[in-house]
Amino acid sequence: MFLSTHEKQLDSKRRLLVPQDFRACAMQPHPDVDPFEGLYCFAAINASCLECGGAAFFATYRDVINQHPPLSPTRKALEHRFYASMHRLGFDTAGRVTLPEALCERFGLTGEVLLTGLGTSFQIWEPRAYAAYADDQARLVDEAMASGGLQ
Repeated sequence: MFLSTHEKQLDSKRRLLVPQDFRACAMQPHPDVDPFEGLYCFAAINASCLECGGAAFFATYRDVINQHPPLSPTRKALEHRFYASMHRLGFDTAGRVTLPEALCERFGLTGEVLLTGLGTSFQIWEPRAYAAYADDQARLVDEAMASGGLQ
């Protein structure tokens, strides 16, 4: 699983050293996905960041797409959203990936970035954007805990 939060530096060529435990998790084989030594990455669905993962992450989205009939408008929209925007980022010998320029610009990723583990995937954030997002998430958790009688 992708766990914890890591502070990393993005160099001038948009290369990012992926933590060893994240690399190991990403390279876990999946029976229905071709082996690939790297990450699958695209703009996150509900957050202003990148979302990345390995074969299991890719298979999750593929399975969602495959639940819809071929040529259906919903399937076509899902294919476009996920496959057309997904990047395969291979690890170099040092364990780095090069992030796509357009996505770095879109999310303000330069210099320091945060990698946040989410179990089956991880996200890459600009630190100030993550701080605001984390505050919102903490508020939602507090509300859910209070409404569920868990506080």
